[in-house]
Amino acid sequence: MARAAEVRSGSPLSGRGYAVVPALCLAVFTIVWLALAIRPRYREDWVLENLLTFVAVPAAVLTYRRFRFSDRAYVQATVFLVLNTVGSHYTYSEVPLGDWLRDAFALTRNHYDRLVHFSFGLLMLRALSELFLHRATALGPGRRFALGLALVALGSISYELLEWLVAAVADPAAGQAYLGTQGDEWDAQKDMALALLGGAIAAAFDGRVTGDE
Repeated sequence: MARAAEVRSGSPLSGRGYAVVPALCLAVFTIVWLALAIRPRYREDWVLENLLTFVAVPAAVLTYRRFRFSDRAYVQATVFLVLNTVGSHYTYSEVPLGDWLRDAFALTRNHYDRLVHFSFGLLMLRALSELFLHRATALGPGRRFALGLALVALGSISYELLEWLVAAVADPAAGQAYLGTQGDEWDAQKDMALALLGGAIAAAFDGRVTGDE
């Protein structure tokens, strides 16, 4: 029980058994990332879309002994990063899965980017809460819910601002592909709303789950 509490609090652990899930997540993601790094559709856009990966993954590896996420946080973050990696390979507006959904349901655009923004809130709220709220043990469920959503909102807003900055200063073609608005003037607002929706669902689910790793 004591070790389980340490895992949830993010304390460093010395037992090798606790590294199995993070190691598997890193191995799976590395294989997927390397495979999709080969001949992406637009290399410049691929670089821009992988800025998060270039920072987050090395940081998680280098700080592992000082800060340990829960196994579920590692798995969920890996799923999110894989979704982002697929988007970076094709560009979000041209992912085949999104094209198939558009054609199958007579949609007006490729919605793969919407799926990833929703997944950011749904899958990353756990890791964000563990990283920034692990010391806030005195907070009640309501405050943790609100602060967790605030972290998701901050992450989503930061990403939209980064998109705008890149589009403003980068190569116009790469910047336009990176934005991927597909003609929707409310694209940024819808993306942020979906991230918050995903975060709200994740927070509500986490509030009812007990006995996590």
